[in-house]
Amino acid sequence: MENNEKVLVTIQLSGGNDYLNCVVPWEDPLYRDSRKNILLKDEEVIPLDGKLGLNPGMGIMKKFYNDGNLAIIHGVGYPTPNRSHFRSMDIWHTAEPNKVGTKGWLGQAIKDIDPSGENVVTAVNFSEYLPRALVAPGVPVTSVGDINNYGLFTSIEDDGKKNKALETFKRFYTPVMGNDFTMDYLGKTGLDAAKGADIINEAPKLYSSKVEYPNTNIGKQLKGVAQVHFAGFGTRIFYVNHGGFDTHTNEVVLQEFLWQQLSDALGAFFEDLKEHNKGKEVVVFIFSEFGRRIDDNGTGTDHGSGGVSFLIGDSVKGGHYNEYPSLDPSERVEGDLKFNFDFRGLYSDLLEDWLSVESKEIVGGNYEKINPFVS
Repeated sequence: MENNEKVLVTIQLSGGNDYLNCVVPWEDPLYRDSRKNILLKDEEVIPLDGKLGLNPGMGIMKKFYNDGNLAIIHGVGYPTPNRSHFRSMDIWHTAEPNKVGTKGWLGQAIKDIDPSGENVVTAVNFSEYLPRALVAPGVPVTSVGDINNYGLFTSIEDDGKKNKALETFKRFYTPVMGNDFTMDYLGKTGLDAAKGADIINEAPKLYSSKVEYPNTNIGKQLKGVAQVHFAGFGTRIFYVNHGGFDTHTNEVVLQEFLWQQLSDALGAFFEDLKEHNKGKEVVVFIFSEFGRRIDDNGTGTDHGSGGVSFLIGDSVKGGHYNEYPSLDPSERVEGDLKFNFDFRGLYSDLLEDWLSVESKEIVGGNYEKINPFVS
């Protein structure tokens, strides 16, 4: 594979990122009325344009926006929203809102990119668990908890905890995929890990950069992405997880803290891409399983529906896509923001126009796209 092939870095914001205090409609009186206890003050909000601003932890996102490299996709969701973390995340991972899906959307893309599974590092997962988004029959698994210790769940040092993680994996996948598939998959995972170990472990040795990443979990994950990408192993898809967004309490402090961590890591990552002249070939996609309720609960917010997604990169046409959902009570869905853009349309953009993979079968039809990439 050529080093200049297009690469997708997916960042999952686990827990349900609060849309309203992330991209803030700070001049809307309905926002002020609904968020009396967790209202972001005018002087805290980073102004974007017109009536919208960013959470105070999102400083680097303002820079990306000013540079024309940040696409803000408003009102993202799906019909009949589900407020369960487990179910909603599963819907995003499989692109199946109406039934329990058996194949991950990115797993199917990997199968299309590398049909015979020859390259065990076509996709690399840097989170501590294997997301269903990457799971599909015949697709190699490459989970890297620690880039210096490659394999499935290798970041878990304690054998008891590792076995528990494997048992959790089996419980999670067996009811959907079947026991035979799950055991075969775990067996193949071990073989793929053995094959991939020698490849992945070379990445830090080949890496040279003047950029200093923050010493945070998300900073380490994105540095690992850069190391593997710069090594030229042919990895096309990276998966990263940044958790803690289930802000039922202490939301103002927690959400800003989490976004500041992510902002610092993204700033270093894109500086690294620039230093290595690889900015045009990488797009970062950020999503969360759902937004949160419009009305606060006193110190935070509960599970909601319509949310926001982001695309970042030199090849992204920056700006706002779709309308910000109305906060008017008559427009709400059971007290939540009403989605106005199906996430499967965004997947179609990423699959067809970035990864050059046919999307119709993966997302289950034809959906409205936003065309966010520079032609």
